[in-house]
Amino acid sequence: MEIRRFGIGHRRPDGPPGTVGVQGAPIHADRHGLVAELALRPNASVSPHSNANLAYVVVIEGGGFVQVGDEKARVAAGEAVVWPPDVIHAVWTETTPMRAVVVEFAIRPNDDALTLVAAEAQVTSEAQAAGEGSASLGVSKAEGSLAPRPPVGPETHESTEREPW
Repeated sequence: MEIRRFGIGHRRPDGPPGTVGVQGAPIHADRHGLVAELALRPNASVSPHSNANLAYVVVIEGGGFVQVGDEKARVAAGEAVVWPPDVIHAVWTETTPMRAVVVEFAIRPNDDALTLVAAEAQVTSEAQAAGEGSASLGVSKAEGSLAPRPPVGPETHESTEREPW
């Protein structure tokens, strides 16, 4: 068994390049991708940037703001943001801290085997023949959506608004 530590006492004092008020701890990194914890203090930021990988920012504590392309939104614990490959993205906080786990997948051009996100789970023909489809397990498709949020960004955000926590 291997246990990897992160969190308080295990973070690097300086975050990745282009960050302010960010500490982090790598949990795993190899040629397939990485998993890391990021801790953003109040008024912290990861500057707008892009990279060639697909990434998920999974907010596990606190909240703040994210940008993907031209879209900006609030995020809070329990939400995950997709950062598509080669799209400008950023994250920042104002009055509250935020902790997130970043999961990044190394996507190589023309690698159809790395299709990681699908709109619906597919049941294989073997599973259907064995009666293992979702209906046979008593599981129904989830329905619903998140409540709409007004667009926000560092230049348009009203600092009297409270951040989610």
